[in-house]
Amino acid sequence: MQQHLPSGPDGLLRYDMGAGVTAFSPLREAALPFPVLQAHQVHSDHVAVVTSPAVTRDDLQGTDAIVTTLPGLAVAARTADCIPVLMYDPVGRAVAAVHAGWKGTVLKIVSKALRVMKAHAGTAAGDIRAVIGPGIGPDSFQVGPEVAEAFQAAGFPMDMLLRDDGLRVPGTMKGGLHIDLWAANAWLLRTAGVPDEQILISGIDTYQRNDLFFSARREGASCGRIINVIRLD
Repeated sequence: MQQHLPSGPDGLLRYDMGAGVTAFSPLREAALPFPVLQAHQVHSDHVAVVTSPAVTRDDLQGTDAIVTTLPGLAVAARTADCIPVLMYDPVGRAVAAVHAGWKGTVLKIVSKALRVMKAHAGTAAGDIRAVIGPGIGPDSFQVGPEVAEAFQAAGFPMDMLLRDDGLRVPGTMKGGLHIDLWAANAWLLRTAGVPDEQILISGIDTYQRNDLFFSARREGASCGRIINVIRLD
């Protein structure tokens, strides 16, 4: 399910994932309304389980997904074109914030996070509510053949994800090979057993909408980051 969602007056793009959870992505200049635990991300498939509110960012070196069952502890995935995946299990009362750039997507970090949620909280994939937040869209994610080959080698359905737009136009995102990271992560969720109707794709391309969200590809790697947040209430 793909949907463009409006933001509220506080500059937060809020996601309705059901009762008992708060989830949002802030626009560029929005302030976070409460403290949020973030990790030192490295484009890995490492998933950390946080069981104490005393954990800090320094404790989460080399981590690209956070799982917790602690009410009131907000966790986040930092992105600026990479794909944030927020997951909520209303039965086992667990949440996850996943940073899935193309490398993490190839490593199937979303699938691993679901396995960690199952081991830690007894999560069943059929109960998961998932949001694929703002990230680079297929029209903007122009890649070289080595990236396409990495997805193919990892077993992704290339007929669904890969598009060849022909001759590449230098200095633009026109032409060349394009990969749909939104669809790739939705496919991982569905393959794990998450019902399609419980997967929300925001449909917001950060590269095209860097007026609202940060885009490392358009602005450079030193730009700000979107702090995509989920918290058990």
